[in-house]
Amino acid sequence: MTRRFDGTQILIATHNAGKLAEMAQLFAPFGISVVGAAAMDLPEPDETETTFVGNARIKAHAAAKATGLPALSDDSGIEVQALDNAPGVYTADWAETPTGRDFVMAMTKTHDLLEAKSAPHPRRARFRATLVLAWPDGHDEVFEGKVNGTLVWPMRGTIGHGYDPMFQPDGYDITFAEMPAEEKNQISHRSDAFGKLIDACFA
Repeated sequence: MTRRFDGTQILIATHNAGKLAEMAQLFAPFGISVVGAAAMDLPEPDETETTFVGNARIKAHAAAKATGLPALSDDSGIEVQALDNAPGVYTADWAETPTGRDFVMAMTKTHDLLEAKSAPHPRRARFRATLVLAWPDGHDEVFEGKVNGTLVWPMRGTIGHGYDPMFQPDGYDITFAEMPAEEKNQISHRSDAFGKLIDACFA
């Protein structure tokens, strides 16, 4: 049986400010406040798994164990069909530099790889998100979401984060980075997974 969440504040096991802001907006209608891992001085655990759910579990359980609070983590990424679903679970790794993450670099790399293999248009891709809600006693609940779309070039828009400027969701003629947050939060991979989480643990 699914375990319900009965608190008023939830720890989001992320150091990503964009992701934290998105979660805060998603939780606001339910009267639940969020606190991020950085505010709790939590280290970032090594993500050693090769699946979204594996890495999400590492982050959620580490945060729950360290704080004694239920913790929600997200592992997400973009899968590009013509690149055999890369970068996938390694999406953030493609953006790593010695001075932090550079997603313009990662998007450029993705585009260059597609060009190098003359990948046909439309260049299909999907964002995937896996949410894990973990309790300090080791219990967890897992929820998965996705959104399908095509890749565009050059990048368009300045809203959002990650690969948003080159991802155009199906049914739209704008990218995630051109879309107001409220609109994106209704259709994104994270909101898909989040809706399942709410129905199971909060509704």
